[in-house]
Amino acid sequence: MPTGFLVAVHKDIGWGGDLQVRPAALRTDLVILTCAISAGIHGALVRDHFQEGTGPGFGFAVATVLLAVLAVVLTRKPTQLALVSTTAVFVGLIASYALVLTTGFPVLHPEPEAVDALALFTKAVEAVGLVLAASLLRRPSLTLTVRQPKGTLT
Repeated sequence: MPTGFLVAVHKDIGWGGDLQVRPAALRTDLVILTCAISAGIHGALVRDHFQEGTGPGFGFAVATVLLAVLAVVLTRKPTQLALVSTTAVFVGLIASYALVLTTGFPVLHPEPEAVDALALFTKAVEAVGLVLAASLLRRPSLTLTVRQPKGTLT
């Protein structure tokens, strides 16, 4: 069953008309939104990047597909695996852009690129998505469990 803002609008409106949205559901919706925004921007730039070369075009096409798939998966069922994958994709996209600006990205975009306002906006959106997705990850418990041997008093 899908979770998030749209379900909250239909099911969780209280008697006073107040919208009841859990913070985790809101963060999940914002991660989905950041995936969708980034996918849309990357998708819109695929053709331009294919004109630069096959490598950049292919990189943008793959980024578009990954982000769109993550948006759909997170909408349907926001599992820990989906959140880890989203975090990894955002880290990869931000790191890739840092490489493209400084040294170029081997094979895909070998020449360094000038700073671009749309790219900076996209990286800011992805950074927000990264922080939100990471905040939704469950961390393993570090509690120490001490078991009493059988036959001893507790």
